[in-house]
Amino acid sequence: MDPVTLVVTALAAGAALGLKDTASAAVKDAYEALKGLAKRRLDGRPDGELALDRHEQAPDTWRNPLLAELAAAGAEGDGELVTAARALMQLADAAGSRAGKYTVDARGAQGVQVGDNNQQANVFHAPPGR
Repeated sequence: MDPVTLVVTALAAGAALGLKDTASAAVKDAYEALKGLAKRRLDGRPDGELALDRHEQAPDTWRNPLLAELAAAGAEGDGELVTAARALMQLADAAGSRAGKYTVDARGAQGVQVGDNNQQANVFHAPPGR
């Protein structure tokens, strides 16, 4: 999974779990830490701050705007942010984390989707220079 998608996925999972009374203190703390790091990354980007705030209440609606804002803010290269997202996903989905669900290397791949329940149609052409 690319780093920005991991961060947004973790934010959605943390929001869903963190709002429940049954969530552990560790999950709530990890979510708050991740959200704080994301806010810091988006500091000075009004659209990014708005997308992050709204994403907590409506993750499906605000997923793509938040992905775009985090990507534009350079979240991919923010090791602390990505590490916090991985830590939260280990708490939120331990089985998926152990299985490597949140570690996908798609360098050089074409027509890739990451996540569950996706649908995609691909038309591949030979890469240039072949």
